[in-house]
Amino acid sequence: MKINLRLGVLFICIIILISACSFAPPTAPASTDASGFTIYFIDVGQADSALIVCDGATMLIDGGNATDSDLIYAFLKNHGIKHLDYIVATHAHADHVGGLSGALNYASVSVAFSPVTEYDSKAFNNFVKYLSNQNISITVPKHGDKYKLGSADIEILGPIDHSDEPNNTSIVIRIIYGSTGFLFTGDAERPEEQDILDAGYNLSATVLKVGHHGSDTSTTYPFLREVMPKYAVISCGKGNSYGHPHDNLLSRLRDADVTIYRTDIQGTITCTSDGKTVSFSTDRNADVQTNPTEPSEEESFYIGNINSKKFHRPSCSGLPQEKNRILFDSCDAAIDAGYESCGICKPR
Repeated sequence: MKINLRLGVLFICIIILISACSFAPPTAPASTDASGFTIYFIDVGQADSALIVCDGATMLIDGGNATDSDLIYAFLKNHGIKHLDYIVATHAHADHVGGLSGALNYASVSVAFSPVTEYDSKAFNNFVKYLSNQNISITVPKHGDKYKLGSADIEILGPIDHSDEPNNTSIVIRIIYGSTGFLFTGDAERPEEQDILDAGYNLSATVLKVGHHGSDTSTTYPFLREVMPKYAVISCGKGNSYGHPHDNLLSRLRDADVTIYRTDIQGTITCTSDGKTVSFSTDRNADVQTNPTEPSEEESFYIGNINSKKFHRPSCSGLPQEKNRILFDSCDAAIDAGYESCGICKPR
């Protein structure tokens, strides 16, 4: 009798134990999202593209030209990014929206931003097509809208007023991570910059993604005074026919004591933040991480004047206009091309 009673108690205990295991809530899997904040300013030549990763959340701002689709596809794949929380076409021009098709052919997307839902171009129509393949519609954000990207805060600052000029419909985005700030301005020109200034938005940022590839029509003095960046990144193509970045724009940045990074000189530029400070790394010419007003003893590139056939240090006071420049990786390369050393800065 005692044995049967003990067996009965043991059987009940086993039943209770099995029930507890069956109904216990499952243990949540450990998160694989890395903490931290990184921006990749992707070298897409005379175009624009930047990937932001914060605590595993992702935002792709522009994708370069249609010919950059494979590059964007490969970049996301190589970084293991199969999903984008946000994809942004700052405006409808092909050098910003074209390569986003490559991203949409690799990664899924949650939200797609654009200032317009229609535009008469193959590049934009492909963007819409590949979004529709994922059952995603374009969201037209309004200035003042706020979003989250991991632990970072996002605010839309523009466009504010309607414009028939696509550049001045650019989505302007300010991202705050800790005490560091990042401002992306698309191709916004003076009129849109002034609209944002008039609206009274806080523009302060540690890093400014320079508007319109360094055109003189953007990053005006009043706008720059409100941003007051420590660093500026210019996305442009080597030897481009537009003369980007323009001398006047570079002069404004130098006057503001801003350290300049350029994709045409340094390739893809990576910016990281710990919430207090930012640091940069580049594909090449890493030692051009100083303010351009500070000459270096050893330069990693030289600037030739296609008219005078002289070559200069980047810090030389006698540099030619952007449209007359050609870059050389070394003094020997310049000399082999038939150029002579500048008498002012004496690179050789």
